Amino acid sequence: MSQDTPRTLRDELHSLRIDRKSARARSGPPRWVWLGGLALLLGAGGLFTWRATLGRTPVVSVVFAARSEPGAATTGPVLTGSGYIVTGEKYISIGVRVPGRVDAYLVDESERVTRGQPLVQLDRRDYDASLRQAEAGLQLARATLELRRIEVNRLRLLRGQDVASQSQLDVKESELRVAEAQVTQAEAAIAQARVNLDYTTLRAPSDGVILAKLKEVGEMAVPGGFAGSGDLIRMANLSDMRAELDVNEMDLAKVRLGQPAEVVPDAFPDRKYSAKVVKLYPQVNRQKGTLKVEVGIPEPDEWLRPDTSVRIVFFDDAKPASDAPDVALVTAPKSAIRGGDGGSFVWVVTQGRLRRQPITTGRELGDQVVVSDGLLGGEALVVGDPGAELADGDRVEVSPPAS
Repeated sequence: MSQDTPRTLRDELHSLRIDRKSARARSGPPRWVWLGGLALLLGAGGLFTWRATLGRTPVVSVVFAARSEPGAATTGPVLTGSGYIVTGEKYISIGVRVPGRVDAYLVDESERVTRGQPLVQLDRRDYDASLRQAEAGLQLARATLELRRIEVNRLRLLRGQDVASQSQLDVKESELRVAEAQVTQAEAAIAQARVNLDYTTLRAPSDGVILAKLKEVGEMAVPGGFAGSGDLIRMANLSDMRAELDVNEMDLAKVRLGQPAEVVPDAFPDRKYSAKVVKLYPQVNRQKGTLKVEVGIPEPDEWLRPDTSVRIVFFDDAKPASDAPDVALVTAPKSAIRGGDGGSFVWVVTQGRLRRQPITTGRELGDQVVVSDGLLGGEALVVGDPGAELADGDRVEVSPPAS
């Protein structure tokens, strides 16, 4: 009989039992540690989002309030509109006077030209041949005329000797007059041939700049036909530059001939050109309810180009010092003035912080408003929509001016 004691069923089941303490030790940190880490991550993400959106310092654009001293001559804008640069003589389309093939362009776009300068050369061979033919016709006519004169002189001598009849003399004298007319006709044909030959070279009718070439070298150009079919060059006289715009008929009382104005190109907002109203068109556009107005620019430069978009500001005539107000005049842009339950106010930026400043407004001067109380002039005023809710005392960042 064996010495080993046999294992019972209870011993076998006990050996299969799992030790929970050791298993928990091997499974890693407890659940509360994971939950705490997740909460920390969510908190950090929320803080980052708050700082990137609601917690970000607002960026604002500012304009300084203007101030004119007492007794100084003053002027202010009364109307602003958008228009385009045009020339006083509009555009000059240069077309052919005789049909021909475009042989060469002698100028390029944007090139400045002077009056009489050659611009386009047509094929002139046909017209050279026509001129030579007309010159030969003149030589023939002159030879015929010389012969008729000799015949008439001879016949007159014979008629005086009663050898020839009067009818024969009359015939020869008539032939002489015909020969003289043929010489005149040949001379006119030469003049016409020379004119046609000269027409093969298109010349500038005035000083200006080339805007466009309307046909290619080798194409045929013929005068007449449908509108513009014979045009080869479009140019403009840039010595008389103007800005043209449509003024609403409700604002016509603010515009008059000789009124000072200012022209600012949209492409170059830092460039300003003094101007003056030079033309009010005689008829209002009934469909649009506007009147076309032109302002002359006495000192244009190379930055102004035809069809450039511009902003035109019309000013009130400057008041003499005797009529100037006895107090300083402070103005602020309309975009800086805000309204609320307590009346009009502006946001003033001082050392990077906002201050809500109540104001009293007066008359409007174009896009400016007279501030009769609340501002001294020179304050930095927030303009436009800052894109965030502003409050008194908030810290803000001033955007740099556009270059």
